[in-house]
Amino acid sequence: MTDQQIIDEIEKVRSKNNINWMNILRLAFKYSPVEARKIVSKINEDDGRISKLLKKLSQNKDD
Repeated sequence: MTDQQIIDEIEKVRSKNNINWMNILRLAFKYSPVEARKIVSKINEDDGRISKLLKKLSQNKDD
């Protein structure tokens, strides 16, 4: 498999997984919106931390 074929496969899997994730999100907000908001807030906080770490990782160490 070439690099591009692997990337294409990852894209396919991620797109399906994103649909599943969104379905869970819809279900959570339908049946338990207060708790769902708390969980989404925590996910957002952690995503922010991950973004900061990725920014550090992507910076040139010579800077």
